[in-house]
Amino acid sequence: MRLPCLILALGVLAASPATAASFSCAKAETPDEKTICDTRALNDLDVEMAVRFDILKDLLPMGNRTKMQEDQEAWLKDRRACGTEVACLTAAYEGRLKVLRGVLSEFAKQGGQ
Repeated sequence: MRLPCLILALGVLAASPATAASFSCAKAETPDEKTICDTRALNDLDVEMAVRFDILKDLLPMGNRTKMQEDQEAWLKDRRACGTEVACLTAAYEGRLKVLRGVLSEFAKQGGQ
């Protein structure tokens, strides 16, 4: 049951363009957040990252969730260090998405077990 839900969620993600960052742009305070809100490509990467993270958070066993949350918090600190540099932010998102996609791929290969 979990695997079909995962496939459906990823299909929706791929089919629909993202229209907002995973955080409130109205409340964006840091330079990285403002740049993400002002740059459509970064905004889209942020939404994809948030969706994949949320899917994994619900699918992974508790110990793996804790590790993933810690990794996400460390990644957010690294992202903040990019400030307003679009290339740095893009590279940060691409790196994080590579990890999240890999975890989802491994989960799917195992049949959601």
